[in-house]
Parts: sequence; C-alpha cells; structure tokens
Amino acid sequence: MLKRLQFLRKNLNLDTRSGGTGGDVQIKVKPHPLFEAIYRVTLEDGTQRLATKNLVPGRNVYGERLIRFDDVEYRVWDAFRSKLAAAVVKNVKTVPIKPGHKVLYLGAASGTTASHVSDIVGVEGHVYCVEFAARALRELVNNVCAYRLNMSPIMEDARFPEKYAIFISGKVDDVYCDIAQPEQAKILADNADLFLKKSGWILLAVKAQSIDVTEEPSEVYKREVKVLENRGFRIEEVVHLEPYDIAHAMIVAQMQKTP
Repeated sequence: MLKRLQFLRKNLNLDTRSGGTGGDVQIKVKPHPLFEAIYRVTLEDGTQRLATKNLVPGRNVYGERLIRFDDVEYRVWDAFRSKLAAAVVKNVKTVPIKPGHKVLYLGAASGTTASHVSDIVGVEGHVYCVEFAARALRELVNNVCAYRLNMSPIMEDARFPEKYAIFISGKVDDVYCDIAQPEQAKILADNADLFLKKSGWILLAVKAQSIDVTEEPSEVYKREVKVLENRGFRIEEVVHLEPYDIAHAMIVAQMQKTP
C-alpha cells in the first residue's frame, strides 16, 4: 500500500513534504477560482497543491507542510488524507462550506479534514465535531480542538442525533458526513432533519465497502442517492474519488424548501 501511494503521489504530481515553513519567493498562493477560503499553492518545483489559511499559525495537525506567503501562513491540504480535498481536486462543482458557516461534521475522527473546515469557516464560523471512537476523539481534542476555538468535540454516536442536540447551538448551514456505517445516507438525513437550515447543504463521503462489500461501488452510490432524494434532497453531483480513495464518492446535495 505504501509503495502504491508513493507511486500515485509521484505520478499525480502531489507533494509529500511536511512540516516547517517555506519563505522561497518562487512559492505562489492564489485563491481557488470557485471556492471561498480554499487556495492553490504553486511550490518551488512548479507543482500545485490545495491549501487553507492556517487559523493557528505555526501549528500543523497531521504533518502537513506550512507555507508562508505575503505574511500569511497556509496549510497544504493533502488529497490522499482528506476526501473533501480529493473532491476538490476531482473538480467537484460545489463546496457549500464558506467563511462564517456553522458545520455539523459527522465522523470527525482525529481532525484531519475537520481542521481544514475550521480554517475555511474561520473565526466567525463553527464546526461541531461528532466522533464516537474514544482514541480518535482524544487526538481530536488534544491536537486540534484545544487550539481551535471554532471547533467543538462531541463524543456521541451519529446514529442518535437527539443525544447531542443540546450541544449544538441553533441550525447549521452544512452537514458533512464521513462515517463507516451501513446506512450512511439515512444517518446523515436524520441529522439534517434536526440540525440543518432550510435549503442547507450536505456532503456525504460514501464508503461503498462499509455498506456492501459484494456490490459494485457505483450501485451503492446510486442507492445512497435514492435514500437522500426520498428524504427531500436535491442531488447536485456525485464525484468518484479515485485514485485518492478507492471505492469512495462524494455526494453533494441541497435540502429542498418545504411549502
């Protein structure tokens, strides 16, 4: 597996360096042409990466490289470590998460992607991080949330959203779901019913093998799409995440207005 990742990174022109800050004048940072608070970094060798503006300058989360450009620090965003970054690299058309948004993040794990979401929403936004695994939550709290005041860790099972409703202030703008459960779309929809604003957006990182290891991933994606449509969502797009994540897809959808 390690050799495969090294091969893919090399042939897909992906950076693997981590840690430290770079001040080389050859480095360039430009805003992503489609998405707020997401950036494109051109490195010393001409390769391009995604990045977010570091909310906690001087500190990285998962060994990602820190880059300083025009007196601003950015965190390189690794598409092999983050399904949301993979979706952006795979030309997803919509990333609804924006500065100032409140986001419910289901399956935050140790905070790799959640920390970049924290960068995107900024100090005016907030990320509610639901995670059930004690070890992952401990890493999330100690390594990420302790330094980011716009993140709230919640140790609960995403299948039972009523148990953590007390910890979420008002409605959220977006729900992001990345959980290894057989009923991923249903779990997301149940949470959206309680917490998502009308016309709010969802992003579902579907793990096909967590749902059915015997079925073709494309068929699993279609079933999850149908579940969301039946729960009142308009599907914006479905983006397959290979080669960054095998048998994974990102579903982007919007809750339909009710009369």
